[in-house]
Amino acid sequence: MACPRPLTPVNLQKYLHWRSHLSYFVSNQELDLWPNISSLRPRPSRTYQQAALDQRRNPLPGVGATRPLEQTKMCVYAPQMLAQIRSACVQGIDASPIEIEVDSGCGQQQMVIVGLPDTAVKESRDRVGTALLNSSFRFPLGRTTVNLAPADIRKQGPSFDLPIAIGVLVSSEQIKSSLLKDYVIVGELALTGAVRPIKGTLPVALRARDEGRRGVIVPHENAAEAAVVEGLDVIPIANLREAAEFLEGIFSINPVRVDTTALFEKAPLDDFDMSDVKGQESVKRALEIAAAGGHNVLLIGPPGTGKSMLAKRLAGILPPLTLDEALETTKIHSIIGLLTQGQALVTLRPFRSPHHTISDAGLLGGGTHPTPGEISLAHHGVLFLDELPEFKRSVLETMRQPLEDGKVTISRAAGSMTFPSQFMLVAAMNPTPDGKMPQESRSTPREIQAYLGRVSGPLLDRIDLHVEVPAVTFSDLSRAKPGESSREIRQRVIEARQRQHRRFDRRRISCNARMGTRELREFVALEESTQTLLKHAMSDLELSARAYDRILKVARTIADLVGCERVSHEHVFEAIQYRSLDRQLWG
Repeated sequence: MACPRPLTPVNLQKYLHWRSHLSYFVSNQELDLWPNISSLRPRPSRTYQQAALDQRRNPLPGVGATRPLEQTKMCVYAPQMLAQIRSACVQGIDASPIEIEVDSGCGQQQMVIVGLPDTAVKESRDRVGTALLNSSFRFPLGRTTVNLAPADIRKQGPSFDLPIAIGVLVSSEQIKSSLLKDYVIVGELALTGAVRPIKGTLPVALRARDEGRRGVIVPHENAAEAAVVEGLDVIPIANLREAAEFLEGIFSINPVRVDTTALFEKAPLDDFDMSDVKGQESVKRALEIAAAGGHNVLLIGPPGTGKSMLAKRLAGILPPLTLDEALETTKIHSIIGLLTQGQALVTLRPFRSPHHTISDAGLLGGGTHPTPGEISLAHHGVLFLDELPEFKRSVLETMRQPLEDGKVTISRAAGSMTFPSQFMLVAAMNPTPDGKMPQESRSTPREIQAYLGRVSGPLLDRIDLHVEVPAVTFSDLSRAKPGESSREIRQRVIEARQRQHRRFDRRRISCNARMGTRELREFVALEESTQTLLKHAMSDLELSARAYDRILKVARTIADLVGCERVSHEHVFEAIQYRSLDRQLWG
């Protein structure tokens, strides 16, 4: 059927105005004259009075201005609807609930995202639009408004792509679902509609469980990570079409299940074993004490004596992570993106060894939007600082408060973030600039003091054990019989930690190094002779009050290793020995 009237510029203007604003007055007779337009004729959705009022407020050029109102008809291309999708964003190491509201209304075709989004979130407009088309969906013709609530929390990252796309489909009535309130949805979209992995899936899953949600819809690669949270259905999604059909109930997806007990049993063994170290039995003893009580250690000795070798094997004699410790450690690694693809849980204690050129932001954490630093990545593990005097003094001084509090707070204009940092500090250094002991060094006393002065006294005071690492003798190097293995040492450490857990039952103390003044008075009662010994040590070595407390904590750990309930004279004497080396070097 030929069009009886040519498509003049005026008529074309009417058509384009109708397409852009989605609603205007067109007579039935005029629609019949345009067969290509009448096939898209929308259905009425407003009352006659509302249509008349809208026409008088905003009359369209050449349409309805001269025709009687009885000959006009109010039409809308698509009904307006508000969709509400549950999602979450990471703040610090925890996730905050985010409600995504999507409204497809009238106006020029565009998507507007409000609610304090960052650049990555704003760019989701293009990713979502292209992913919808490539997934055989249509993009709404009018104005689509996306609100990320609450609006006072900054939204970062591409994890809102998938929930925004689902909201667009629901608001434009391309899908209908009754499951939206039951699931928290996160995921990044590719232009093809595929769902890509994101960072911080575990904190999102924990938040969903705390809110009482039924489950989470996450990228397939992140499903194992989220599945370690018990009582939560984790739905793995590969693409946008699959997510839409699951929410509509077209097909079901089996939730991913993870056996956390099996994960710990299958944890890979540490490649570093104490039996590889020749000699250095006194240093091994000090590291065993440090592992049993969670104490900080400073290894001092000339080059080539095995300081780094011993430090790398310390993590292998630490007790295994508990489930709560593993979850907390995994959260930190997840938001940084250090988990490998398909990794569900961090089952080994972390060992971090940053280079001495690291900045204070790299060590503590920071940035415009603060992220965890090395001390938080070593949470429940070991932070090894090799060549301690080579670090910037300003960087080392920033560790003083985290060593005491077990957490670090980073303040910025936008707010403050607190990251956990309960780690064991293991530091290694040479006694002089040329690496030799002071009595053998060719460096002048002034050069030696300038070198040692790079490490401040307050930082040394927070290190419990100062251990000399002597040169290895030829007889030790040539000995064929291997030394004690890490497995044997670890068993003694585990037994000592178990005694501490029973002692600190229902208290938020994980080891002896975390005891406060109240716990020291309660669990470290000394005899009069032991008090006298400690008094002379304090006077002769000029120890501070902090050093006094740390000697008692180390003595308590030594007693736990041998199964003694009371701290005796011998335990305190050995603990004092680990505080004498620094007084000899630093005076």
